[in-house]
Amino acid sequence: MRNVIIEKSWKKALKDQFKEPYFNNLVNFVRNEYLTSKVFPPPKKIFSAFELCPIEKVRVVIVGQDPYHGPGQANGLSFAVNKNSAIPPSLRNIFEEIQKDLGIIPKQSGDLSRWAKQGVLLLNSVLTVSANSPASHKGKGWEKFTDAVIGKTNSSKKNIVYMLWGNYAKNKGESINRANNLVLVSGHPSPFSARLFHGNKHFSQCNNYLKLHNKDEIDWR
Repeated sequence: MRNVIIEKSWKKALKDQFKEPYFNNLVNFVRNEYLTSKVFPPPKKIFSAFELCPIEKVRVVIVGQDPYHGPGQANGLSFAVNKNSAIPPSLRNIFEEIQKDLGIIPKQSGDLSRWAKQGVLLLNSVLTVSANSPASHKGKGWEKFTDAVIGKTNSSKKNIVYMLWGNYAKNKGESINRANNLVLVSGHPSPFSARLFHGNKHFSQCNNYLKLHNKDEIDWR
């Protein structure tokens, strides 16, 4: 992890975090995990969300929890998987909502870099996970780091659309300025709570808001 280069605009925006003791402890923990066990995503993909979506490009933030923990899935983007992986149930529900909401059929690929490159920050709260062990890197410092990411977008940018699905994401977004941004909250797209997700019309609301504020809409295909 020490050799991972974070995209330069985020490196500048978050420079204070890298000096904090918690971040040094986090680096040591994650580095040791990669050296002694199987961890996802691959080290060079940990900060893919930032690499593909520099801070000046951010128009939408979608908050997830931690990466998928199966082989060949995690690629550093929340809810996304590598292009050759089967589409997970949560993402399949997201695609279904997009189709119902916007009347378009999303590309049937779990690689969401096509969204990230348009300005969608696909941010997991925890950026690494041990194989076959969900939430195994919870409470090690990632949450504080990603809170700082949200804090930075909240303090330095306006008219951002935040999509917070499920109580975990909702709680993480409590500090967001609702007067300056659009905060959309619903149930999580997991099959266990999809009934509280379907019909939220977040994607049309997002694009309408961006258009209202003279920003390009997201092509959710």
